Amino acid sequence: MKRLSVLFALMASPALAATGPFFSLRNTDFVVTLAFLLFVGILVYFRVPQIVGGLLDKRAEGIRNDLAEARRLREEAQEIYASYERRQREVKTQADEIVANAKREAVLEAEKAKTALQLSIERRLKAAEEQIASAEGDAVRAVRDRAIQTAISAATEILGKQATAEQRAAGIDKAIDDVARRLN
Repeated sequence: MKRLSVLFALMASPALAATGPFFSLRNTDFVVTLAFLLFVGILVYFRVPQIVGGLLDKRAEGIRNDLAEARRLREEAQEIYASYERRQREVKTQADEIVANAKREAVLEAEKAKTALQLSIERRLKAAEEQIASAEGDAVRAVRDRAIQTAISAATEILGKQATAEQRAAGIDKAIDDVARRLN
């Protein structure tokens, strides 16, 4: 069946449809062939294939340049990303150092506060016989203030451990300001 349909298709070709001699201007196939050859000749005469080839070469060169620019931009972006990661590690190290220093200073301040409190209590105990009522009130207030400060610093440390990076950074800034205020 397939062979028969191919045979019919070949028999119905346009070349077989024309009648008369092939090399005659009355034969449409011959006229179309001449027009096509004339068209191809005009294209070759005006160097259209060379112009099209030149345009394609320019386009290919433009694409090569775009690819080179994309590679350069990609490498630049990778370098920027690497420097950002380095800076991030440096900032994290600095933040860890600041937190460690703040903890050490807080411990030292707590020890100094304890020592100062003990000395104050001893002096007040010596003078307590004359002014027991006022000394007890002063000692209770001093202990309460120190307990509040210690509770605040302990809460700050606990919250700093439980908080996000942004919250820790804000807590560190607040602790630094607090330490600066205490030192001044």
